[in-house]
Amino acid sequence: MNALPPFPARDRPVAGTPAYLLDRGFRLRAAGDADLPGLAALYADTRAEEMAGVPWPQVAKQGFLDQQFQLQHRHYVTHYADADFMVVEREGRLCGRYYLQRTPPEHLVVDISLLATFRGQGLGAAMIRATQAEAAALGCGVGLHVVRNNTGAWRLYQRLGFEDCDGGTATHQRMRWPPALS
Repeated sequence: MNALPPFPARDRPVAGTPAYLLDRGFRLRAAGDADLPGLAALYADTRAEEMAGVPWPQVAKQGFLDQQFQLQHRHYVTHYADADFMVVEREGRLCGRYYLQRTPPEHLVVDISLLATFRGQGLGAAMIRATQAEAAALGCGVGLHVVRNNTGAWRLYQRLGFEDCDGGTATHQRMRWPPALS
């Protein structure tokens, strides 16, 4: 893997692990540079279905995925340097990532990804609910962008109270969860 920029140094603790995850043996911890190969594998896993239909040799697919991961990582650490870059792990195994920018007036879910074997078990919903609770306590909303053709994620976010809003792109829909009005 080409030299990638390191994760930014943190001057505050990352968000805590929701009880739902702890009860199932998972924990959130700060991502470190040693996690980059596992995060690259996670990225490839999230694109596996899409890449299955691409008529390239496997080595070309892997090269493309490595390049895309590197570009994404550079973008995230450059544009969201103040975010919490967290990995989801279980028994020392990287199972996902949760990148969260906790800055008023709106927290931003920069990225949430789980290996395919851990999707659909309520882990992502638990992390987002915990973020919503923390944001609400501060009077903040929560924003995110969802890939337009990721209908499963879109349904999850709608169930969690997110609404479509302006500010998306051709490939991503911006969504926002407003804090409860008292």
